Amino acid sequence: MKLLLVLCAFLAVAAAAPQDVQLIKYNMNNDGLGTYNFDFEQSDGTKHEQTGELRNPGSENEFVAVRGSYSWTAPDGNAFDVYYTADENGFKPDIAPGRVPLSPRLLELFRSYEKEIGLRS
Repeated sequence: MKLLLVLCAFLAVAAAAPQDVQLIKYNMNNDGLGTYNFDFEQSDGTKHEQTGELRNPGSENEFVAVRGSYSWTAPDGNAFDVYYTADENGFKPDIAPGRVPLSPRLLELFRSYEKEIGLRS
């Protein structure tokens, strides 16, 4: 569900982009059995890549684990990079440090949350 929300948010950002943005790269590979990858890049610098891999094939617990990233530049010039995984442990996004100017308080909150969910010690 969270992955769907993130993808919807990404598509909303892409839909709000200027109309003169061109698709400059697009690749898609899908074996039809649960394993796939795709990537695209637009002339405004927006990029998205994703890989899916079938896990526990043929079992009751069969699912597709997903890993990917997307990036874009907001109208105010701030660049965003988001890396994510979605697997048996749920959806886990990570905003790359250094590209998004974060206030010290917001950075402190992110680090606290990462410790809380076990991403940092």
